[in-house]
Amino acid sequence: MALHYRSFGFQVLVGMAVGLVLGLVARQIGTGPDGDLNWLATALKTTGSIFVSLLKAIVPPLVFAAIVASIANLRALDNAARLAGQTLLWFAITALIAVAIGISIGVIVQPGIGLSSAALAPTQPDSVGGWLDFLKGLVPGNSLALSAGTKITDGSATTTLSFNILQLLVISIAVGLATLKVGEKADAFLAFVRSLLAVVRAILGWVIRLTPIGSAALIGTAVATYGWSALAQLGTFTAAIYLGLALVLLVVYPTLLIANGLKPGPFFAKAWPAIQLAFVSRSSVGTLPVTEAVTERLGVDKGYAAFAIPLASTTKMDGCASIYPALAAIFVAGFYGIPLHFIDYALIVFVSVIGSAATAGLTGAIVMLTLTLSTLGLPLEGAGLLLAIDPILDMGRTAVNVAGQVLVGVIVAKREGILDESAYYGEGTLATA
Repeated sequence: MALHYRSFGFQVLVGMAVGLVLGLVARQIGTGPDGDLNWLATALKTTGSIFVSLLKAIVPPLVFAAIVASIANLRALDNAARLAGQTLLWFAITALIAVAIGISIGVIVQPGIGLSSAALAPTQPDSVGGWLDFLKGLVPGNSLALSAGTKITDGSATTTLSFNILQLLVISIAVGLATLKVGEKADAFLAFVRSLLAVVRAILGWVIRLTPIGSAALIGTAVATYGWSALAQLGTFTAAIYLGLALVLLVVYPTLLIANGLKPGPFFAKAWPAIQLAFVSRSSVGTLPVTEAVTERLGVDKGYAAFAIPLASTTKMDGCASIYPALAAIFVAGFYGIPLHFIDYALIVFVSVIGSAATAGLTGAIVMLTLTLSTLGLPLEGAGLLLAIDPILDMGRTAVNVAGQVLVGVIVAKREGILDESAYYGEGTLATA
């Protein structure tokens, strides 16, 4: 029993339960006279923000060091090009299945038909995705992949710096390929990168141990801020999204594992820490350190995992880039009374399979949705209809994103003979890292 209570997964589940209770209590307390958050909601939000900031802070050095080191290590493998090709192929295969499920549910349910335009007020979304934005997002603006943003509030300007993960990925791949090109001259640099990676992994272990506390704070904040009342007007759409996510997570992924000679039970048991962290943090990139750790624990070769998972965390999003935009586009079309034809559904598939990297280059699934709407010629204001419930939807979307990222790494490793099946079926939890 003592071992059970020390289980990392059990601790996170307890954290989520505590967070749910605290969130409900904070919501019952209500807001202050000026609409400010109460003390409990403020404490939950602050704790959750600190936890997410810790995860995000470790992502840039982890992505850079892991990708550079893994590409350099690929020179020892005869099938490096095949591994990369298989990874991209399985990204496309799973995205294609997910978008097909999203379209099927949308056609059957038709979630946007019959809603009152008076009850839902469309607004223009702040972030809009386009193919030019996607292409520009691939090109680094500077060697550190840094971008700056300035907001003016009440006459005061605030400037923030952030890493563009997609651009950092491009830079890391370029540096990794350059180390292969120069050969022995890069040995000193690679020694530094590998040392950096070891240090980052040590810090990662400390941050991971805070996950139960972070989970409690994040899910408590979501409940306190949004509650469940926001689902009332868009209940059918929300149910359709979660039905699609459940089918992909609980039917498609296990089927693919079985088809490749693997039992689903060990996969979900060991991937669960990353899946649940993604659910509460709503960030594939923020979950990247845990995603890579559970992938390695499933027996995937470390060199391949360090390459595939950072790449997947920015471009492999079955929830945000496949199921959600497909269903949301059908919702918007139904709401405005615009019929969709075969070519429109084909365009949805194309955008989902090819354009998903736009989600990483810009901001969230709303960008992917606006990219889909603009491609179909549907009103962009339709994206604004869904903003109220987006945080609730995003929890499920991100959990499926991360599960799919781990899945592809496992399947490719299995097919290419670099999966340690004794580790896949063996015991071990994230807490023992």
